[in-house]
Amino acid sequence: MRFLILVFSIILVSCGSYRQNIMFNSQDEPVLEKLKRETAVAEANYKIRKNDQLKLILYSNEGEKLIDPNPELTATHTVNPGTASTGPVYPVDINGIVRFPMIGEINLESLTLRQAEEILQKEYARFFKSPYVQVSCVNKRVVLLGAVGGQVIPLENDNIKLLEVLALAKGLPNDAKAGNIKLIRGEQVYEVDLSTIQGFKEGNFVVEPGDVIYVEPVRRPFSEGLRDNSVVLSLLVSLTTLIVVLNNTF
Repeated sequence: MRFLILVFSIILVSCGSYRQNIMFNSQDEPVLEKLKRETAVAEANYKIRKNDQLKLILYSNEGEKLIDPNPELTATHTVNPGTASTGPVYPVDINGIVRFPMIGEINLESLTLRQAEEILQKEYARFFKSPYVQVSCVNKRVVLLGAVGGQVIPLENDNIKLLEVLALAKGLPNDAKAGNIKLIRGEQVYEVDLSTIQGFKEGNFVVEPGDVIYVEPVRRPFSEGLRDNSVVLSLLVSLTTLIVVLNNTF
């Protein structure tokens, strides 16, 4: 009897929790906030590549005062056409090297933006007290979320289509729903079905910088419920074991 109660509890917990990582549900928190958070995580994990364009903001005294490290040098930098950012940008050359004011050349290729910030903070600590650095990548890119994992895909040209972006992300994994892909562009959400020829013809359009592509994963209620509630389930098993031991003892 107790075993049946335990199994029933597991089923209830599983069914109640497995939808927690589905985005864009009507019951979800405001989509924009969730989208911003997921996008920020993906961008933080982005690794710097050759030909990227980096923007540097430097503060002294742990963020108290904004500094222009070298006004004469930074004034010569311009923003690439088509980027939305203003101010100087610093290109990553074919060797992965970036030339920054005062500290000179430094190799940042294959580092995440957070790792680059840590290195630059140490370099600028030679010139400023308690520097605080922010590094961002300002070249054209799209963000992939969902079954494909949080990825940032740089756009090498202006005519890259949705299928090409997915190919750059190594295609759709086995747990992806090809028939349920959403492309978010500002306030617009486009639903794409790549599981059919007709859906491919209608949905394989050119992506734009700033687009967010969400691929819904295949749901596995029971296994996801077990994973998400492993602590609760362990507690239930321990409690049941304790009850059985006490009953046998007395």
